[in-house]
Amino acid sequence: MHPQIEKLLARYPVLAPCGDDIQKAVDALAETYRSGGKLLLCGNGGSAADADHIAGELLKGFCSKRPLKADARERLGEELASKLQDALPAISLHSLGAINTAWLNDCDPYYGYAQLVWGLGNANDALFGISTSGNSKNVCHAMEVAKAKGLTTIGLSGKTGGKLKTLASICICVPDSETFQIQELHLPIYHAICLALEDSFFA
Repeated sequence: MHPQIEKLLARYPVLAPCGDDIQKAVDALAETYRSGGKLLLCGNGGSAADADHIAGELLKGFCSKRPLKADARERLGEELASKLQDALPAISLHSLGAINTAWLNDCDPYYGYAQLVWGLGNANDALFGISTSGNSKNVCHAMEVAKAKGLTTIGLSGKTGGKLKTLASICICVPDSETFQIQELHLPIYHAICLALEDSFFA
């Protein structure tokens, strides 16, 4: 088990039943990035904010400064390269305001994320869907499209996992049923995942 996950479980013993699935998520995302893929993220309300948060931890240094490698510095020039940081590509789907509002106005809103996965997702990418109930229709439809396109599918949910548990190839189901308490446990999990990925790629 990755040391960051061991630290997580030591700090949050309640998450011990989730340890194997968290490790599987780290391994799957590491493989996504090694294959040149990107991460798509989706959720609603607080889970949409979590999707943004995850993307933010991956697109710049989290606990590491991530200076650009020598070949990138040579292409960009030292002045520009010194102002940038290495990144793991991640897109929070709800942040695409124009297409999301156009879809809400013109089409069935439950399929907005599914449309974005169809348009942006490739077989070497991953979709990370967050739903405290596991039954958010737009997240579940996105998972269905991701599976059809061959993306790696990861869910983050509450105690039962809902429908999301049956759709995601990996589903981390935290042992709580109250929405705000589920969200309180989601944050340290995705922080640990982001830290483990940062260790793997930018140690």
